[in-house]
Amino acid sequence: MTIGEIARKFDLSLDTLRYYEKVGLISPVSKVSGRREYSDENINELKFVLCMKNAGLSLKDILKFTEYGKKGDETLPERLDILKKQREFLTSEIEEKKETLNYLNYKINLYERKIGK
Repeated sequence: MTIGEIARKFDLSLDTLRYYEKVGLISPVSKVSGRREYSDENINELKFVLCMKNAGLSLKDILKFTEYGKKGDETLPERLDILKKQREFLTSEIEEKKETLNYLNYKINLYERKIGK
C-alpha cells in the first residue's frame, strides 16, 4: 500500500507516517519508483503503535517498548511491566468513565421523569 492509502485507511497525515518512520516507530518503508510502499510488517507495526497510543502510551514510551523488542527476550520483563502499568491506568480510566456514564444516565432519567416521558 502507498503512503496515501495508509494515511486514508488509518486517518493519519502523511507527515505523521513519515515521522513514525523517521523516529523508528515503524521500520523503514520500501521505496518503489520513489514512492513509499508499506509492507504487511509495516502495517502491523503501525497498528501496534496506534493501539498503544490509543491505550494512552506516549510516543516516547511506545518507542522505548519497540526498542526493548528489538533486544529480544531478555527485555520481556521490561515490556511486561510497561503493559501492566498501562493496563492499570486504562482500568482506572474505564472505571472513571463508568461513573460518569452512570451519573449522566441518572440525570437523563430524572429529567425524563420530570418531563413525563
